[in-house]
Amino acid sequence: MGVRVPPPAQEYGTGNQEYNILNFLFLFIIKKYYMATVTQQDVAPLHKHLNVTINKEDYLPTFEKSLKEYSKKANIPGFRKGMVPSGLIRKMYGNSLFVDEVLKTVDKEVFHYLETEKLDIFAQPLPVDMNLGQLDVNHPNNYTFTFEVGMKPQFQMPELAKEKVKLYKVEITDDMVQEEVDKLKTRYGNMTEPETVNSEENVLNLTFIETDENGNEIEGGIHKDNSLLVKYFKESFRPNLMGRKKDETLNLNLNDAFEGKELEWVLGDLGIDSASNKNFRIVITKIGFVEARELNEEFYSQLFPNEEIKTEEDFRNRIRQELQKQWDVESRNQLQHSLYHLLLDHTQITFPQDFLKRWIKTQGEGKEAKSDDQVEQEFPSFINQLKWSLITEKLIRDHNIEVKPEEVREFARQQLLGYMGMQAAGEEQQWIRDYIDRMMKDRKYVEDSYNRLQTQKLFEFAETQIQPEEISVSKEEFIRMNETHQHEHH
Repeated sequence: MGVRVPPPAQEYGTGNQEYNILNFLFLFIIKKYYMATVTQQDVAPLHKHLNVTINKEDYLPTFEKSLKEYSKKANIPGFRKGMVPSGLIRKMYGNSLFVDEVLKTVDKEVFHYLETEKLDIFAQPLPVDMNLGQLDVNHPNNYTFTFEVGMKPQFQMPELAKEKVKLYKVEITDDMVQEEVDKLKTRYGNMTEPETVNSEENVLNLTFIETDENGNEIEGGIHKDNSLLVKYFKESFRPNLMGRKKDETLNLNLNDAFEGKELEWVLGDLGIDSASNKNFRIVITKIGFVEARELNEEFYSQLFPNEEIKTEEDFRNRIRQELQKQWDVESRNQLQHSLYHLLLDHTQITFPQDFLKRWIKTQGEGKEAKSDDQVEQEFPSFINQLKWSLITEKLIRDHNIEVKPEEVREFARQQLLGYMGMQAAGEEQQWIRDYIDRMMKDRKYVEDSYNRLQTQKLFEFAETQIQPEEISVSKEEFIRMNETHQHEHH
């Protein structure tokens, strides 16, 4: 015998009060005993199944409502808009609308359960063997669906204060100062145009024209302008350039003319991978030479306009300070990189690997599932990234590391000034404020800036927890250590 539903009470509370109370109790009982249910089932450590059972009462009212709304909007030839018979709508679109409402109801129940039970999971739940063929608009029923979830693990991080960390400080030598002074003298020097190539320091503007081995231009071959110092050519080749004038030409083979890093640069500029059997005619379009600046107060003032630098000794000491500051930044970057690997390598975290591999498999481009080989290839890198995400989440949560909106604005301001090569002024100009306001409306920019600032603050916090051993090293030793470190972690 079915449940008998009492007739509706009169509107606005004008009906029998006792009847209204009975009606409320009836609806409460229906809701209590016919509502959707979700149960958990452990599959493996940190891996659960959620079994979701929904009843007809959970989805039929919204299905009927969506059916009516669709009938009002449907454009079907032969019928006026909004006047299509509901039976025809049900026949034509009923099943797809029915499936949509059932799945929406299931999704709603799953996420309500996750929120209520406060399950800390990875990614979104994955459906397990979802059989949509059982959904039939003509035979609505109670349905059970199963989803799998991967749980985020609990873990402990190493105590940074107890870890042995080294801070390598680069010693600034007189040779490094002299090298920087020479660079600055050249960079701010005066460009002249001698008639002939007469120095390894000459700058040559060249046009490279691809030819065959006999020097004949190849139709459709490479034709590109470049600018090179004479000293970038092989030492054995340089005599071929001496005494040459503007507009003169010279045939060469790339392997004969260049070697090492210089050859790599030229190949990159020409857009080719290999120098084998590559011949070119070069046309000298301009010869330049930079006359180095003299060391005097005018030069010192140009480089450091707000400082009183009168003597060469003071100038060299100032250059030494700048070099020390630059290398201290590199040392700090290296320290933070060490902290990253310390946290990553010394934190043990267990993951629900089977679930995560299945989740990765669903993340292919165009919703095409990735192959098992692709998943296995990507998994180690994916786990490292996931592990670091969990570590940063815990550090940020446990130590209240936050980034405020005004800090993102200031980051945008400093970034703009850096791009423009400008110094911070006392009063911010309107065009700078307009730029910052525009960037703050760019969601991607704000998110990227927020993440960069948050990571910066995270490492700044980590640095306060350690007492690194400071070790003096030469520039060459520091570079070599960095290269070895990067090689070991790639």
